[in-house]
Amino acid sequence: MGAMRVIHVTTAELDRLEFDAVRSGEHGRVAAQLQDLANRAEAASEITRAELFVRAGEQWEIAQEYERACSSYQRAIDDGGHTVIDPRALCAGALLQMDEIERAHTHLGRLEKDVPDGLPTYLHIAEVLYAHGDLEGAEWWATSGARSHPEDGGDLFEELLRIRFRIRSDLDLDEDDLDRSI
Repeated sequence: MGAMRVIHVTTAELDRLEFDAVRSGEHGRVAAQLQDLANRAEAASEITRAELFVRAGEQWEIAQEYERACSSYQRAIDDGGHTVIDPRALCAGALLQMDEIERAHTHLGRLEKDVPDGLPTYLHIAEVLYAHGDLEGAEWWATSGARSHPEDGGDLFEELLRIRFRIRSDLDLDEDDLDRSI
């Protein structure tokens, strides 16, 4: 058996694969291709191995293959490379889909302790917890993200404030300074 060829993965290649998944509906096939790319990606690739594992996990989730998604997210966690959304947050979401509440909250507890870097992780957690009916948890993550990253501004910050407002409305909480900034 020959050695596995190491490859350089570009943003264009990633975009092409994800577009193919949307066009074809074959998310499982694309997830497997992304995992293969992650396994063969060179360290200097435009897209990190960890991000490729994350993208594979997202495709597995769309295919409703939550165990495979968790496995991909765990590979991203183990890799330790840069990702847009912390893979522990994504893994928690997939675990919630499988009703593995305790395991999901273990990942969220580690994230809370480590303080996630960037709004995408906070937004993802708030959306996932909101979708699973954990309004208090969703409100906490949305508020923490908004308070810890106000300088980020932009569309993502506005999106976080909007979901936070919806959550707080559902919880029947009084308007606060962040609500008034929308």
